[in-house]
Amino acid sequence: MTLLSYLHCNPSKSLPFQRFRYPLISAHKLFDGSSQRNATTYINHTISEALRRSSPSQALAIFTKNLQLGLSGRSNINEVTFCLALKACRGDTKLGCQVHGFSITSGFTSFVCVSNAVMSMYRKAGRFDNALCIFESLVDPDVVSWNTMLSGFDDNQVALNFVVRMRSEGVVFDAFTYSTALSFCVGFEGFSLGLQLHSVVVKTGLESDVVVGNSFITMYSRGGSFRDARRVFDEKVVKDMITWNALLSGLSQAGNLGFEAVLVFREMMREGVELDHVSFTSVITTCCHENDLKLARQIHGLCLKRGYATLVSVGNMLMSSYWKCGVGEDMESVFDQMSERNVISWTTIISANKDDAVSIFRKMRLDGVYPNEVTFVGLIDAVKCNEQIKEGLKIHGMCIKNGFASKLGNSFITMYAKFEALEDAKKAFDEINIREIISWNAMISGYAQNGFSLEALKTFLSSAAEATPNEYTFGSVLNAIASAENISLRHGQRCHAHILKLGLNSCPVVSSALLDMYAKRGSIDESEKVFHEMSEKNQFVWTSIISAYSSHGDFESVMNSFQEMVNENIAPDLITFLSVLTACNRKGMVDKGYEIFSSMTKDYYLEPSHEHYSCMVDMLGRAGRLKEAEELMSGVPGGPGVSMLQSMLGSCRLHGDSKMGEKVAELVMEMEPELSGSYVQMYNIFAETGQWEKAAEVRRKMRKKEVRKERGTSWVDFIDSDGSLTTQDFSSGDKSHSKSDEICRIVETLGLEMNMEEEVAFSELFNEG
Repeated sequence: MTLLSYLHCNPSKSLPFQRFRYPLISAHKLFDGSSQRNATTYINHTISEALRRSSPSQALAIFTKNLQLGLSGRSNINEVTFCLALKACRGDTKLGCQVHGFSITSGFTSFVCVSNAVMSMYRKAGRFDNALCIFESLVDPDVVSWNTMLSGFDDNQVALNFVVRMRSEGVVFDAFTYSTALSFCVGFEGFSLGLQLHSVVVKTGLESDVVVGNSFITMYSRGGSFRDARRVFDEKVVKDMITWNALLSGLSQAGNLGFEAVLVFREMMREGVELDHVSFTSVITTCCHENDLKLARQIHGLCLKRGYATLVSVGNMLMSSYWKCGVGEDMESVFDQMSERNVISWTTIISANKDDAVSIFRKMRLDGVYPNEVTFVGLIDAVKCNEQIKEGLKIHGMCIKNGFASKLGNSFITMYAKFEALEDAKKAFDEINIREIISWNAMISGYAQNGFSLEALKTFLSSAAEATPNEYTFGSVLNAIASAENISLRHGQRCHAHILKLGLNSCPVVSSALLDMYAKRGSIDESEKVFHEMSEKNQFVWTSIISAYSSHGDFESVMNSFQEMVNENIAPDLITFLSVLTACNRKGMVDKGYEIFSSMTKDYYLEPSHEHYSCMVDMLGRAGRLKEAEELMSGVPGGPGVSMLQSMLGSCRLHGDSKMGEKVAELVMEMEPELSGSYVQMYNIFAETGQWEKAAEVRRKMRKKEVRKERGTSWVDFIDSDGSLTTQDFSSGDKSHSKSDEICRIVETLGLEMNMEEEVAFSELFNEG
């Protein structure tokens, strides 16, 4: 019961108060003012309670009702009411603008707290420009005004400039200002400003504030200064759960400080600090970086014990950890046990299960989860690896429909290139609005991998106008130049010059590609030079130089390099062994070849491929050990291929074994009836052994099946009138060039000059004799 109601019910009790009576008008004014203040306080309290219960619509209904009463002359609204109403808008621009309009017409925008609330509303609604406009119009903004604007910036540099402006205008920072400003201290300039802010905080005595201290730990961790982060942590008297998580998260995300992160986590448990989902996701991140399966399972057990294993964020990190540790069953078990799955959960399981990615994606859609860009990247990669062309087309159509196609252009280029659909790859490339170097790399690589070397080179030359090439660009284009004899070596040399200019010559990927290109194009000296200039030599580099020596028939250099590679504790791979076997084959070192072939499985546990068996068969065949070659060929997994049979056929011709040659030729003709090489080889075998009737029969078979011998082709470089380099291919009797008659006359003239030189040389030799 209020004092007024008590006196009304007990009039006799009011006598002692009569001597304190005010004039009647003054008493009415006092009563009316007190009543209004009580009503306003009650209204504000009611709106606050509605907001506390997460009922913004109820809060706005109370505000609207009392606003209508105010318009009828009974206003119980003050500046606090408007602030609460703006908070209740929760980023709804339409409602917020209406409340803003009422605050202007009623004059409440003169209160800085109302202007701050309006700015906060616009900021949360994503209309930061409106908030900034209001801020710039303020005559005397307070620290809350500055903080409201500071927390709304998206660009780190712009935010840091604003912080500098605050300091220059003499704004006294509070804990919120420092914590917000430190969140923008990224990069060299940001970190430098953070150091300055730290010294100011020490001077002002705010270093003991928990929120500010936590922000400094995060800033130092993000900047890679973990000693300073640990120092701030150790100096804090009061440490809450966020303090521990800030240090733990920073160490976990560093990638190479997993051991330290685990120690901090154990220290948290020993100190009895309450663990939450951030604590668990941070320490599980360490398991991902370290690929520590034992630790991952221990943390998983603790998550189950504490009841966090079914949470989406924790479950997602556990899935990633098990995936990177190579235990798919455990990953799927976590996925199945999750009470709720978001797009990250589904994307992880799709990326980890390439064989079933499409069916999992369908289940994801049935579960009502909408895919994001990363989901489609994983899905496209899966269908690309499985060569599911129809599914790839469907996914492309879905991405176009949902507006993802422009963002996934690079993935579609690589997908179509894998499908050998280069026209579709080029179409996807052309549809990319802003082409960065990764897009050009995808297109260049697609052409190179499908044997379209000239197109790869042309695309590389076109890319120079839009982007700066990187190591992967040069790796692809050098591979194209190496694989195509119809591209001039000068283009490779020009690439080399460009690489030196960009400073990419120290990159192992580029150096290996250069080495391989020079070797395949006959410049073994340049290959050696590139090899010796390399500071680090990995497996790929050693294999490249060994392959280079092998292709040039340098057996001694191959074996020396191979032995040096083994001495460096670098394990050779299948390609390395193939190059060594090829060198043994060309040198006729059969026993050494057998020794190398045996060491593949015995010492390095490598299963020989068809190419290795083919090389061994050719080696034995060239040495005349045809029976051994036949026995080895019969034991090849999956049976011998065409190339193996052809090399065997060549050995039969070399040693005049027409009986075995005929048997091998029949197998080749059965597998590749249109291949001219086997017919020609068999004809030569019969002709060289005097079996002319059988030779004629081979000729008749060729004519009947319309098999033609492929013509050899050569290339010549010439410089156009504009200075550009062009390569022209030609073959015997070729008249396709526009100046073929002139070329033939010059060749004829050169031939006559050569004959004359030869006659002169003979006559001089004869006269000397």
